[in-house]
Amino acid sequence: MPPNPNPAPAPAPAPQDPVDAIVEQWAAVRPDLDTKAMEVFGRIYRLSRTMGDRLEKAYARFGISRGEFDVLATLRRSGEPYALSPRQLSATLMLTTGGMTGRLDKLERAGLLRRSPDPHDRRALRVTLTEKGLHLIEEAVGAGLSVQAEALSALTDEQADQLADLLRELLAGASEDRR
Repeated sequence: MPPNPNPAPAPAPAPQDPVDAIVEQWAAVRPDLDTKAMEVFGRIYRLSRTMGDRLEKAYARFGISRGEFDVLATLRRSGEPYALSPRQLSATLMLTTGGMTGRLDKLERAGLLRRSPDPHDRRALRVTLTEKGLHLIEEAVGAGLSVQAEALSALTDEQADQLADLLRELLAGASEDRR
């Protein structure tokens, strides 16, 4: 059979990134190292920092930080009446109660939430989104998702689904509960 006069072009090589440069440097000085983990986690770390910075800018338009967004979003996700105890918030966000108190103070001063006595336990408090807080988080979550979707647009839907599945497996394998 004669050779195909129009062979399919070879796939384009993946673009180089800063992690590739680091791996190449290690290969030059320590060719014995297996740097596969460095390639994966270096990119995860860099992506996390990049997206964290982009989200911080998106939320700054609403006068809140990423940490404050997390508090408001947690209350919103809890469903009506959008109320949780400070302890529930701390556990969900993996914060100390001291760290949570600072965030709650700022958000309460801004009128985005209120703290009130728990009607079922006089020793406890309830943290509730205000109307202003509900309106703000509705807009802020959309802005954050827009930033994330823009970054994810570099992948096809199939690639994004595959990446989500792989990261879920990696996270489960790395969780402290499995050690």
